[in-house]
Amino acid sequence: MAVVAPGLSDKELVELLEVLGGSDSVELKLTVPHEAQRAAVIALGLDPLDAQVRMVYFFDTPELALDTQGLVVRARRVQGRGDDSVVKLRPCRPDELPDDLRESRDFVVEVDVTPDGHVCSGTLKGTPKKAGVREAAAGEAPLRRLFSKQQRAFYARHAPEGIGLDDLSLLGPIFVLKLKGVPDGFDRKMVAEMWLYPDGSRVLELSTKCAPSEAFQVAAESRAFLAGSGIATAGEQTMKTRKTLDFFSAELRA
Repeated sequence: MAVVAPGLSDKELVELLEVLGGSDSVELKLTVPHEAQRAAVIALGLDPLDAQVRMVYFFDTPELALDTQGLVVRARRVQGRGDDSVVKLRPCRPDELPDDLRESRDFVVEVDVTPDGHVCSGTLKGTPKKAGVREAAAGEAPLRRLFSKQQRAFYARHAPEGIGLDDLSLLGPIFVLKLKGVPDGFDRKMVAEMWLYPDGSRVLELSTKCAPSEAFQVAAESRAFLAGSGIATAGEQTMKTRKTLDFFSAELRA
């Protein structure tokens, strides 16, 4: 779970307050170092057998042309829940987003806060109806069929010129285990995600969501709870999407 860094400059604090005011929700995040992950799971009372299995697929060019533009295209297969898809713009400014997006029930503006800083994202969600994620990932259906008309328009608005959805390469999938619940001694729902990479490395992220107006209070409460559980809230952070894109794009270029 993220802690709003006390070392924020005045400028950074003003920027954070501005995007919080225009966002729908805040997700406080913390990644746990590899050597401390097992102890963290035990301290939080998490049972891996309760985890939901997910397969996460990213799509970009081998050179990560979308990532350079701040665009993320992703699809997932989720155990017991079916497929979903996402087109995300990150970073974004809430006050610069068009009204039709802000009014869509499928569009969410969320601020991710970590001990290293914050980023505001605009995410347009969808449920594939014309093809399954597994089918599209195998090349048996055009990738565009995973995305709604509104998602395709959002993509076209922000993608590099000349790169359509069907031009993208598969990055992944990555195997993910997700656990959620309310740990003893903490009165909010916590999510733990373990991302497992083909080379044996892994990322454990702890997170909790709250309303923008609660961000600083929940961050302080989270920090106190984690410290009391022996989980450090300082240290270098590993972003799941960043690591995944870098890992699989390197494989494509090789």
